[in-house]
Amino acid sequence: MAGVAQQGRTGRPRPVAVVIGVLVTIVLVFFVRRLVTDAPHVLDGTVPDDDLAEKYVAHPWLAYGHMVPGVVYLLGAPLQLSHRFRSRHYTLHRRLGRVLLGCALLSGALSVVLGIVFAWGGGAETTATLVFGSWFVACLVLAFLAIRGGHVAQHRRWMVRAFAVGVGVATIRIWVGVFTGIELGLLGMQDRTMPLRATFGVAFWLGLTMHVAFAEWWLRRTPALDG
Repeated sequence: MAGVAQQGRTGRPRPVAVVIGVLVTIVLVFFVRRLVTDAPHVLDGTVPDDDLAEKYVAHPWLAYGHMVPGVVYLLGAPLQLSHRFRSRHYTLHRRLGRVLLGCALLSGALSVVLGIVFAWGGGAETTATLVFGSWFVACLVLAFLAIRGGHVAQHRRWMVRAFAVGVGVATIRIWVGVFTGIELGLLGMQDRTMPLRATFGVAFWLGLTMHVAFAEWWLRRTPALDG
């Protein structure tokens, strides 16, 4: 991930870059869908039939205070992690980094609040949000302290860890889709809300654990991220 936007020697994008591109696209698609669903209700003061959407509409400043800076961060972070971009546009890299760090810290802090205020998936989602949201914020803070101390390689390693958690939102959505498909197959279209609620928190734990584990594997595989 340290060079997620780099290309291989053949000029083709690296597999990790392709995967990250797909995951960021998934986040964007769900964000746009969320916005299209919520905006009419927020503007008209109506309540949606979907109880999940109802929570977003009831707390729009909190929900979108988390989502909007989170999307900005996920769009900019791959560029920041690109060796080519850093080496060619170092001043811009530093300035953009400050903006993205602020966006990420705000989004991460509010994700923890959201996990406490309204976790649609119940206790499993709340605990996952607290654990991984806190880890995300901790990685960002440690990355900031590292770069302030002149430890560039350590800074980038902590930023890789933070980005892995951030983009894990997309993998959560993939797991939710898998569980939804299984539930539809087993239960049909009727009475699937409660089983989906139960698996929502499981999707959080699976998706984010996978990303944290992959980040650590990647960092062990590339011990010197000083380029």
